[in-house]
Amino acid sequence: MKNDPVDPTIRLAIARWPDDAPRGAVSAFCTEHEISRKTFYQILKRARTEGQAEALEPRSRRPKTSPNATTEALKDQAVAMRESLEKSGWDHGPISVHDKMVKLGMQAPSVAVLARIFRERGLIVPAPNKRPRSSFRSFRYPMPNACWQLDATEYVLEGGRKCVIFQLTDDHSRLAIASLVARTENGADAVKVFRAGIAARGIPQRLLTDNGDALNPIRRGMTSELVAYANAIGVATITGKPYKPTTQGKNERFHSTLFKWLKKQPFAKDIAELQAQVDAFDQAYNTQRGHQS
Repeated sequence: MKNDPVDPTIRLAIARWPDDAPRGAVSAFCTEHEISRKTFYQILKRARTEGQAEALEPRSRRPKTSPNATTEALKDQAVAMRESLEKSGWDHGPISVHDKMVKLGMQAPSVAVLARIFRERGLIVPAPNKRPRSSFRSFRYPMPNACWQLDATEYVLEGGRKCVIFQLTDDHSRLAIASLVARTENGADAVKVFRAGIAARGIPQRLLTDNGDALNPIRRGMTSELVAYANAIGVATITGKPYKPTTQGKNERFHSTLFKWLKKQPFAKDIAELQAQVDAFDQAYNTQRGHQS
């Protein structure tokens, strides 16, 4: 077959080719063994100039130089950017590093090259059995404000005091719509953060929450303050199935990103200080962080 390496036995026969071979023997040999005359004479020349042993193996086709090879300096920059993102509490995988380098106007290797660099430096543990990203099918609404997701997550202040953080996000763009730190997960504060989101981004078509008492307990035959308010202004309220948190997967991912960032910040002493940190997170999340959605 074309471009296949020539069999060593054929190479040996060429290397031993007699000087007094009859006219037409080369053409007949090449036809019989399905090689070109050019290949024949290249092997013969190599055997006579470098020795028969050298002609028995094909030369490597790898170029002597690779002008597109990633330099050690660029690798060091990529690793430094990864460390900077990690210290700041942001996602620091190859996609995030690539986006940050591009945003800063730096020369950025491709995502695949960054992943290889991080593996070479021992920064990524290979997981061959891990499900590939390409196998996931992510659902999102077709446009902004088609659906918002609201959820609350528990957080601990300095001294062990507990509070909750309401996070409101857009299902399509994953924009951080509004966030509110409260003492407990309650209906009044759920309405407060929803109203703040409307003031900033307009009225959505739907609001997706879990089945908590403060959010949407309609599956248990009850109506919350939030549902009553949303329905009154024409917003459809929907919930996920009980014990199926993947329905609110974007919110769960949002909580995870927030917690990772908060771990790199000083412990908040009170709700006001934590609210200031969450507001700073939302601003950076919306304007500085590269989104992968």
